[in-house]
Amino acid sequence: MKLSDKKRLNILDAAEQLFFEYGVEHATMDQIAKAAQASKRTVYNHFSTKEELFQAILTRMFAQLDDAQELQFNDNQPIKSQLREIAQQEVELLTSERFLRIAKITFMQMLQQPSLAKSIANNEFGCMRYLGTFLQQANAAQRLQIEDIDFAAKQFVYALKGFIFYPILYGFETHSSLNITDIIERNLATFLAQYQSN
Repeated sequence: MKLSDKKRLNILDAAEQLFFEYGVEHATMDQIAKAAQASKRTVYNHFSTKEELFQAILTRMFAQLDDAQELQFNDNQPIKSQLREIAQQEVELLTSERFLRIAKITFMQMLQQPSLAKSIANNEFGCMRYLGTFLQQANAAQRLQIEDIDFAAKQFVYALKGFIFYPILYGFETHSSLNITDIIERNLATFLAQYQSN
């Protein structure tokens, strides 16, 4: 790795930590330079503004999320077990320390920059990258009966977010205080009661 690339990585890591601790609004480029052990000039050579630095952190996060495995529909496996695996993978992502850190930074910044919400909504990550295709294939195999694939995919994921991700993000619950296995099973039962073919 070239020195300039290593410096850029150090700046991103330092900024992510400071944005998490103080918010984008209150963290300064001076603090970021000090934490990254770089000169302020070096920081500005890589990122001309704090907003550009924040966008780079988001871009890096979405790129890392794209590395997650895409689960493919298998007509030889029970649909419930396949959906359970998707749900477990999604919950693992949503409750990971790194994802929660970025989510906290982003939510705080949305209050200052409402247009950010639309930008993030346009980025599909986790199982939303492939869940629509999975459900379409399950439909075609007559394992599910879904009229609105997009709605069903969101229904599947938003239930997990509502019962697991948001309570942890806002500090109402912790990972250990939630019975995640039970939540996944209840959500699967509700989803399949609505969509599974008879």
